[in-house]
Amino acid sequence: MPDQTITARDLARRSQAAVKAKDRAQWLSLWAADAVIQDPIGPSPFDPAGHGHRGREAIAAFYDNVIAPNDLITFEIEHSYLCGNEVADVGLIRTVLPGGRHIALVDGVYTYRCNDEGKLTALRAFWEFDSVRVTEAGGSDNGT
Repeated sequence: MPDQTITARDLARRSQAAVKAKDRAQWLSLWAADAVIQDPIGPSPFDPAGHGHRGREAIAAFYDNVIAPNDLITFEIEHSYLCGNEVADVGLIRTVLPGGRHIALVDGVYTYRCNDEGKLTALRAFWEFDSVRVTEAGGSDNGT
């Protein structure tokens, strides 16, 4: 019988699919009770103190405040490296901002860690706010 172990890559893809589908319940079900999301790592408008979003309540608030308001979020993974209970995805996140007029393009490295129970325990996103490109929907990159 083949090994039925769920990998960090499997969970990352489930997370990305749930975000794209705007399936809050499915996305939240993927996270361990003590998980942490650092997206991006360090201080940012999403996390002014830079400590990350820890635990179910904070992760739910991250979804509600950062993910849910957008019209659509898709992931274009160029490379993926699975090592033990972690995966590092390299690629682009394309976000159709509220109202659908603009698209934010975020290049980065996104790491996911899981536990033996098949739950995500960490998401660490390496990207820079100054490098986000915003375009008009259907238009070209305006460099901002």
